[in-house]
Amino acid sequence: MTTYYTKDHEWIRIEGSTATVGVSEHAQEQLGDVVYVELPEVGRAVRAGEQVAIVESVKAASEVYSPVSGKIVAANQALADNPGLVNEDAEGGAWFFKIELADPAELANLMNTEAYREYLATLS
Repeated sequence: MTTYYTKDHEWIRIEGSTATVGVSEHAQEQLGDVVYVELPEVGRAVRAGEQVAIVESVKAASEVYSPVSGKIVAANQALADNPGLVNEDAEGGAWFFKIELADPAELANLMNTEAYREYLATLS
């Protein structure tokens, strides 16, 4: 399984023609204690870069963007019930949605783990 990242701090993990998307460890650290998550509707078609979810913390509300185009095939209802999971397991069990890839070539626009770490180093 390959994981990619966006400059907006979403991660995307590819499994065949489906991908799982969430917010990065860095994003959850910046947010602080997450208190609310709004998930996308299953079946919704989205374009790369489109806002698909919202995460709110005690500090701020942030949009979650889809790293790729496709159709939402699952939303993580556990987050709606327990938004704090984002703080506990941002790059694991606290995924936001799963998407069926419309164009795998869009993955070329994303960063691999090493490139993302280098990008984070430029932010401080």
